[in-house]
Amino acid sequence: MDSVRSPEWPVAPLGGLAGNSAAARYGTSPVPAPALGRTDQPPAAPTPPYGQPTGAGSPPRAGRPPAAPPVPVKILIAGGFGVGKTTTVGAISEIAPLTTEAEMTTAGIGVDDPGNRSTKTTTTVAMDFGCVTIDRSLKLYLFGTPGQTRFGFMWDDLARGALGALVVVDSARLDDCFPAIDFFERAGLPFVVGVNAFDGRLALELAEIRWALAIGDHVPLVQFDARDRLSVRDALLVVLDRALDRATRDRRA
Repeated sequence: MDSVRSPEWPVAPLGGLAGNSAAARYGTSPVPAPALGRTDQPPAAPTPPYGQPTGAGSPPRAGRPPAAPPVPVKILIAGGFGVGKTTTVGAISEIAPLTTEAEMTTAGIGVDDPGNRSTKTTTTVAMDFGCVTIDRSLKLYLFGTPGQTRFGFMWDDLARGALGALVVVDSARLDDCFPAIDFFERAGLPFVVGVNAFDGRLALELAEIRWALAIGDHVPLVQFDARDRLSVRDALLVVLDRALDRATRDRRA
């Protein structure tokens, strides 16, 4: 069989209307197709009112400079082993945080002690990384340090270019945070001590923690929850305020 056609629609005579066309079936006049190569142009779109954008892809208005990208600010999240540094970065980061977690093994028994209340089974072996945009002019890049003493050689590299640090503290294991506080005091880097409230409670009052850590009144001491985004945000804003205060005093000097 060479071809198949419907018996209901007869073949149109040469030069006539097709039998299955709307004009032939319903008796209407065919609408002429638009001529190819027409020279007339469609009517121009109305000009938008003053002050309204012309589209997402339109160039900026003449005389108005393009918006500057946000200023990058490097902040360290430091502290002892198992105090909540990785959790802090993950709670606030607007991107999937980069972590270098490795499973804890029996080789770490007696060396890495996360505390009796912790169910921690992994540990950071290099660093954590995340970022958060504060506003159109400021973006924080967060670098979490490893907590074990054997990774202390990395702290100098991670601290290079940082404007400030948040030292995370477990109120039940204050001894683990002394190396971090000593490091930032020697480096002269502005830092804030953030006491992570495990289960919403502190083992000691903030005034007692300040006395035990032997930190001056010029060092902010705050309580926060490493699992809560808004709580972490408030702690980081204190770090920014501390860094800004240091930069202002250095400029006046």
